[in-house]
Amino acid sequence: MSKLTDVPKRILIGRALRSDRLGETLLPKRIALPVFASDPLSSVAYAPGEVLLVLSIAGVSAYHFSPWIALAVVVLMFTVVASYRQNVHAYPSGGGDYEVATTNLGAKAGLTVASALLVDYVLTVAVSIASGIENLGSAIPFVVEHKVLCAVSVIVLLTLMNLRGVKESGKLFAIPTYVFVGGVFIMIAWGAFRGLVLNDTMRAPTAGYTIKAEHQGLAGFALVFLMLRAFSSGCAALTGVEAISNGVPAFRKPKSKNAATTLAAMGLLAVTMFCGIIVLALTTKVRMAENPATDLLKHGVAIGSGYVQNPVITQVAEAVFGKGSFLFVVLAAATALVLFLAANTAYNGFPVLGSILAQDRYLPRQLHTRGDRLAFSNGIVLLAGAATLLTVIYGADSTRLIQLYIVGVFVSFTLSQTGMVRHWNRHLAVEKDVATRRHMMRSRAINAFGAFFTGLVLVVVLVTKFTHGAWVALLGMVIFYATMTAIRKHYDGVAAEIAAPEGPSDDSVRPSRVHSVVLISKIHRPTLRALAYAKLMRSDSLEALTVNVDAAETKALKEEWERRGIDVPLKVLDSPYREITRPIIEYVRGLRKESPRDAVSVIIPEYVVGHWYEHLLHNQSALRLKGRLLFTPGIMVTSVPYQLQSSEAAKSRARKRQEWNAPGSVRRGPAQEGRPKEPSGSQG
Repeated sequence: MSKLTDVPKRILIGRALRSDRLGETLLPKRIALPVFASDPLSSVAYAPGEVLLVLSIAGVSAYHFSPWIALAVVVLMFTVVASYRQNVHAYPSGGGDYEVATTNLGAKAGLTVASALLVDYVLTVAVSIASGIENLGSAIPFVVEHKVLCAVSVIVLLTLMNLRGVKESGKLFAIPTYVFVGGVFIMIAWGAFRGLVLNDTMRAPTAGYTIKAEHQGLAGFALVFLMLRAFSSGCAALTGVEAISNGVPAFRKPKSKNAATTLAAMGLLAVTMFCGIIVLALTTKVRMAENPATDLLKHGVAIGSGYVQNPVITQVAEAVFGKGSFLFVVLAAATALVLFLAANTAYNGFPVLGSILAQDRYLPRQLHTRGDRLAFSNGIVLLAGAATLLTVIYGADSTRLIQLYIVGVFVSFTLSQTGMVRHWNRHLAVEKDVATRRHMMRSRAINAFGAFFTGLVLVVVLVTKFTHGAWVALLGMVIFYATMTAIRKHYDGVAAEIAAPEGPSDDSVRPSRVHSVVLISKIHRPTLRALAYAKLMRSDSLEALTVNVDAAETKALKEEWERRGIDVPLKVLDSPYREITRPIIEYVRGLRKESPRDAVSVIIPEYVVGHWYEHLLHNQSALRLKGRLLFTPGIMVTSVPYQLQSSEAAKSRARKRQEWNAPGSVRRGPAQEGRPKEPSGSQG
């Protein structure tokens, strides 16, 4: 079985890495930027379009509000970036928002943040890949005709890339991310040059269309609500900002400084690209509609269901570069690719957060285990499974998925920044140095403004998006919260139950006697080895036990037992209904009932085989017996293995392979110093 799985595993994800090579997987800033910031950088491919889509409800005339909405998004982006720069300095251990909230606001607040982030990471994968499929589908009809299949295939491919390790996946993702960023900046610069210097008229392919307003003449509260909804949609540009604070341990030293620098670079790039695309979209007269088949009009006639509405960035690129030009093709390809790679932000954030939650006993401990390539493989696979399920349920439709988006991230933003205010208050209460206090007060002011602003945005998002799908994200958060609470309760209960007492207890008292029972089916080498081992144990009493399901076989067994002169008494249990497990269980329980202070040792001879299909042919009765006996107090079960020739051949084959991992090997992570619970320090 090991050989069957090991070879393809090595081909797909590479050779296993030693724990002492963890330092080699740390990221420089140039690689960390595309790894942790690909989500907010790529969101400029769809965030401007979401703003225009919402405003189109009131017609083209509402488009003139888009610069003000963009300005609000910019202010919010800079606020969040400035706030998180304080986070990465104060809490550099990788806990991010979860650690900040838990340390300063309590376990319930921390669990709320963790639930919100886990939901947001799953949605990041689903939304990014669905959006990338739609961008690619405008050029390749097969993709749009098989959206779900293609989206799931991309998820599988990204999962394999991330299982190869953070550093390797970062190198793979860096080139397309930088090509995309460079392409957008070239488009903005060339568009500005053509418009301001050459006075060229650049027109998007939809410039000649008009929009049929669903609600004309909006004013007062209705108009304000529409603008708030457009703003909340534009806030998709902020998703993924928090991933850097969760990924600080993956940076090279000095970790906090490099993470803060990467945050600032990400914010500046994202803001510039977002604003540039909005301005070019207005200049080239891009037209977008939520229902383009009926609401987009050409010469007063609805354009029809055969029309495919291209994203804003594609329309702007066509207007600036010209359809089919080299730069247009490069940017279109890079946009589709970077949207796929934007999911990598979640692939790096989710497993790390899952590992920390597992360490705190809120998630299964397997999520704290590092895989062959020193990545948290179980977390990566869990994220892929959840995103695949969501993609299938929503048909890889980014318009439907994006309505679920950004609720979780603003919950974490708000609670994290509130926690940072409490963090600074706690340190200010004991700090005496004037310069340090001044620095702390400035940091507290930044975090306080961030908490207020993100809290306000959270209310706006909930009000404007709740009926459009945000309730699903809230439901997901509740499910995660309840599940993690139940897991922690289980682990705490088990820990309390198995805790070793200080004084004497029933578990430490030596049994009065040990009664050993060797299970026998027939006399062969494994049976003789099990009997020899049982004699070595020097139990107070020893007997062999068999079940009579076939009178002829039982008679032959007794005759051979006597012929060989085996000096262990053989007891035969009758089984009129030909059962094996039940009579043995009842007999062993009867021994315990007669002498509760005695220990009963059940010794089972087992075959060790070398091929997976041989497991189906042997040891099934032994497995069932062991499974039942485990639930019987005072019963000790011992397996006496007998290695068949096939097991030796399998072992020999395995040893020939370099870095063979023995079956049953378990890797625990992280492979570095543990995460501090109460970080101190006040650098900002």
